[in-house]
Amino acid sequence: MSAGAYRMRAGRRIAAACIATALLAGCAMGPTREDPFEPMNRVSYKLHQQIDGKVIKPVAEAYVQYTPQIVRTAVSNFFGNIDDMFSFVNDVLQGKPDKAGNDLGRVITNTGFGVLGLIDIAGSANIPKGNEDFGQTFGVWGIPQGPYLFIPVFGPTTVRDGSGWLIRGYASPVNFINDAPTRDVLWALNFVDLRASALQTENVLNQAALDPYTFIRRSYLQRRQYLVYDGKPPPPKEDEE
Repeated sequence: MSAGAYRMRAGRRIAAACIATALLAGCAMGPTREDPFEPMNRVSYKLHQQIDGKVIKPVAEAYVQYTPQIVRTAVSNFFGNIDDMFSFVNDVLQGKPDKAGNDLGRVITNTGFGVLGLIDIAGSANIPKGNEDFGQTFGVWGIPQGPYLFIPVFGPTTVRDGSGWLIRGYASPVNFINDAPTRDVLWALNFVDLRASALQTENVLNQAALDPYTFIRRSYLQRRQYLVYDGKPPPPKEDEE
């Protein structure tokens, strides 16, 4: 399975989980322990909606409309190969040898035989993706997630996850390309590709959520908890919201 198809299927599963979460959780208002900066975050969310609706989403839609599918798949595969490299690092840091072997195998196979990852040969061979990141590693190490944050353009995160993304961004191979225009184009292409992959799932948000902000927050936090514990999160404490 190609990285693009994998992301699409994963996006649909996440969207379905989000619907169930919202229906069960309701729409709590006001600052909470997990979101002490809610007033500020809501302002950031509204700003994000304006920027996304007027700039980012139209660019992503044009990208999907005018870029051939084979090119978009190659782009997704290329950045998915970089994801696999970081997943391997985090597999090792978390002590998950099976996942580490799979992710390393994916990187070697796709980099060496898939034209630097443009072709997902490992996916065709059914080598699974680990999908581990530094935020999950910090969670496995017992580091608290910290307050929820909504960053305009980038979206939902926490102090723990945001720190992980900063490390990933700094250590990315793209960041070490000496030619600034090439480096900037690749970063922009990665961003547009990620936004394009979310186009098919955002209608679910618009139709299912009475309060989109709360919907996104609850879905994000529960999804991240699910990932940290590999699908087996501990039961919530009685005093938790």
